[in-house]
Amino acid sequence: NNLPAISGRVCPYESQCEGECTLKKIGEPVGIGRLERFIADYEREKGKKPPKKPVSTAKKVAVVGAGPAGLTCAGDLARMGHGVTVFEALHDPGGVLMYGIPEFRLPKAIVKSEVEYVKSLGVDVHYDIVVGKTITVPELMDEFDAVFIGTGAGLPNWLHIPGENLDGVYSANEFLTRVNMMKAYRFPEYDTPVKIGKIVVTFGAGNVAMDCARTALRLGAEKSYILYRRTEAEMPARLEEIEHAKQEGVLFKLLTAPVRFIGDEKGVLKEVEYLKMQLGEPDDSGRRRPVPIQGSEEKLAIDTALVAIGQSPNPLIPQTMKDLIIGKHGNIVTDDEGRTSIPGVFAGGDIATGAATVILAMGAGKKAARAIDAYLKNR
Repeated sequence: NNLPAISGRVCPYESQCEGECTLKKIGEPVGIGRLERFIADYEREKGKKPPKKPVSTAKKVAVVGAGPAGLTCAGDLARMGHGVTVFEALHDPGGVLMYGIPEFRLPKAIVKSEVEYVKSLGVDVHYDIVVGKTITVPELMDEFDAVFIGTGAGLPNWLHIPGENLDGVYSANEFLTRVNMMKAYRFPEYDTPVKIGKIVVTFGAGNVAMDCARTALRLGAEKSYILYRRTEAEMPARLEEIEHAKQEGVLFKLLTAPVRFIGDEKGVLKEVEYLKMQLGEPDDSGRRRPVPIQGSEEKLAIDTALVAIGQSPNPLIPQTMKDLIIGKHGNIVTDDEGRTSIPGVFAGGDIATGAATVILAMGAGKKAARAIDAYLKNR
């Protein structure tokens, strides 16, 4: 694991490794996540040393995106002796680790430390390069022996209800990126253009929604709501994140779905109208489908709305690759090891699966690194 201090903090271990621990049958599972975090922090404080550099294979790999999938893939490929160059669109590496996850959940110093370790393995990182615009993947293929695409899912999904264009309605992506990029978490030391009102409502109930609601309180909101169309039992967020939100004072309005946003004559958000819901039969996700209760409309006065109902892959890169097979949701279609429809081009993480967890993106990066290594050895 090239990023243990990160996975030890954000991995949903309670539903993965600890969820399968045999000790759980008779009591508490082994605290694998906390142990990983402790060991990683201990090693970092003592001075983390990179392993001895392997013999060079003289093969070159381009990695697009310096998020969890890209960094993991790049680090593993460097350990195998390949020359690795990462192309990052923004001015700092880390992707969602740096720009999406709040400081209170994942300190930026931890991310920077882990990235420096990956770079110490021999990985070269180029910033401010938007692949698909500054340079294309076909152009990279002329220079490199293989390409890995790990650009994540950065386009926000919207509610598609009236009033969503009012001043005061933000996507979770924009809100959290502003807070993280402009260091609003260090207010008042940093004065940023991140403005929220006294009453903030976050729509959605995943980890990102919890991040938004908790961040709003830290930025001075008097009330921060989570508005969700199902019950707490169906919330996709980690139990730990839900409990933290409750402890910090986030308010939950469950079995409610927004109908429209209402603004004033200047186009500024003032209210949200919502319907009460009841649960029906399970849908494709296995969760009970929310069914509107007709005539149950209510309004809530709000100043800021944060839409956190998922993200989709950006089509920028696929648009420049005519032979690349794309799924119906805009994701790059791959096999289990990250191979795409174009020989020598691999992909992994949210760009292939849609928005998922950091640990799944890291796992996809590791699988792709092994597949790329095998591909290069057979050339």
